[in-house]
Amino acid sequence: MQLNQVINITAHPIHQKHYEQACKLQLDKEGVLVLKDFLTLPARTAMVDEGINKQSEAFYTSSGHNVYLTQKDPSFADDHPRNRWVQSSKGCITDDQVALGSPLRTLYDSPQLRSFLAFVMGEEHLYPYADSLSSINLHYASQGQELGWHFDNSSFAITLLIQSPKAGGQFEYVTKLRDSSKGDMNYTGVDQVLDGQMQTLKLAMSAGDLVLFRGRDSLHRVTPTQGNTTRMLAVLAYNAEADVALSESARMTFFGRLE
Repeated sequence: MQLNQVINITAHPIHQKHYEQACKLQLDKEGVLVLKDFLTLPARTAMVDEGINKQSEAFYTSSGHNVYLTQKDPSFADDHPRNRWVQSSKGCITDDQVALGSPLRTLYDSPQLRSFLAFVMGEEHLYPYADSLSSINLHYASQGQELGWHFDNSSFAITLLIQSPKAGGQFEYVTKLRDSSKGDMNYTGVDQVLDGQMQTLKLAMSAGDLVLFRGRDSLHRVTPTQGNTTRMLAVLAYNAEADVALSESARMTFFGRLE
């Protein structure tokens, strides 16, 4: 597919400066940007078909972690937010499993889209991962699978919702809950979120939407999928520097292999 067969260019003229600037303004203000119906219907249908055909090849994980994605710290009590455990479970196919002719690859490799994303996110350039697994990932969340509360390690995330579940699979978040640049982990605020004592925001996203999210300081999760329709989410992962590979430990954790 050509890029204009994958992106709904009429609604999302990513080549136009005024559109770039409007998107950047909203992302800078809100910390999240949802581009509704970003994909054409034929492109999304092809992505769903590919996802269904590849699902049996996915690597599945189910693990506990804290919201900071760090090891437990014995200097804190077990019920301290630094040591409180949440659960995440999903399946994943990796970049090397995505077909060469996939519309996902058309998107990811497009210089035009990459230039648009870099401008909106305030980066000079965006580069693919140096390893063979990490650039494009397709995540599966079937009945009961979820993504627990966490802060991202990276400064931005780019995702495409390919298929919505019947119910559940709700993206919830709290903006600017910590200030990692100043070492402020906001343990009190994290405790309140984990205890259900703080109001959270719910992101309205539908299949075919592109989402840009700044999750390093915004706590977020995806609630458990309900029903027999698998939630499928594509992650388009870039780096601000060239020749960066995901660490071997992270590759083993997320993908179950190094290459």
